[in-house]
Amino acid sequence: MHLDDLQALAGSIRAGIAKAVHGQDDIIELLLVSLFARGHCLLEGPPGTAKTLLAQSMASVLDIDFGRIQFTPDLMPGDVLGANIFDFNASKFNLIKGPVFTDILLTDEINRAPPKTQAALLQVMNERVVTIDGTDHSVGDLFFVVATQNPIEHQGTYPLPEAQLDRFLFKLVLDFPDRDAELEIMRRHAAQGLDHNARHAELVAVADPDAIRAGQKLIDEIRLDEKILSYVVDLVRKTRSDSSISHGGSTRAADALCGAIRAAAALDGRQYALPDDVKRLFKPAMRHRIVISPSAEIEGRTADEVLDQIINQVEAPR
Repeated sequence: MHLDDLQALAGSIRAGIAKAVHGQDDIIELLLVSLFARGHCLLEGPPGTAKTLLAQSMASVLDIDFGRIQFTPDLMPGDVLGANIFDFNASKFNLIKGPVFTDILLTDEINRAPPKTQAALLQVMNERVVTIDGTDHSVGDLFFVVATQNPIEHQGTYPLPEAQLDRFLFKLVLDFPDRDAELEIMRRHAAQGLDHNARHAELVAVADPDAIRAGQKLIDEIRLDEKILSYVVDLVRKTRSDSSISHGGSTRAADALCGAIRAAAALDGRQYALPDDVKRLFKPAMRHRIVISPSAEIEGRTADEVLDQIINQVEAPR
């Protein structure tokens, strides 16, 4: 595969998802970056902003396995990972695989499950391996988690701990579309059936597993200039010294951001990265990896506002 082929593949995926999801082009683009950078995405937004539909639509245009877990307060780790069940007829244990054994995994309302169930995803998101009763089981190299959470509901929820958040490459914040986009959505739905499946009935697969792997391999060949690497390190280190942040980004956060930059450059048809790539991806890669200081919270400052300030303070390479 060449860069032109990757661009064409990404364009087909974008166009396919756009048949079901309108007005979220920036979010779709970052989902693509995350997929080809081998990352995971956390989607946050109020109900009815197409978080679940986005994940389902992406799975529909990719000819790969799709699984969904509706996280609830009574969900147990075994319900996610699976378990060894004893077969009395054969007098042996058989592995009953959980829904985590798939390619794209949608974890809906991930913050509704208790911490021990959330923690069940830590290993598999980082290593793409599940350990059950001391035995490792691979979930495949295409394993990609899209998690959703609702920021306006707090009753019966368990905020994700920092270690869990750090497993996500991006935290993408969805908002309501503008009036024109919302009107277009109503027009589309007015011409469709009222059942849920009508929303993505027209979607067809445009990419198979081999095409996705070829795209990922191509991105592996992208190299970042020393100036870009220094710029990323300076930005992340600034999050650790800024008075508005009590806990800054880690080395893993900087490394994850570099991987996303390589994917973004390739999807744009370039063998090289630009400072604008860093600026565009810095906030989605860092907003969930920093902790705002109490004084900044009292002032009503958000993570994005603080990160914007850091971008303005750190000089970009020329």
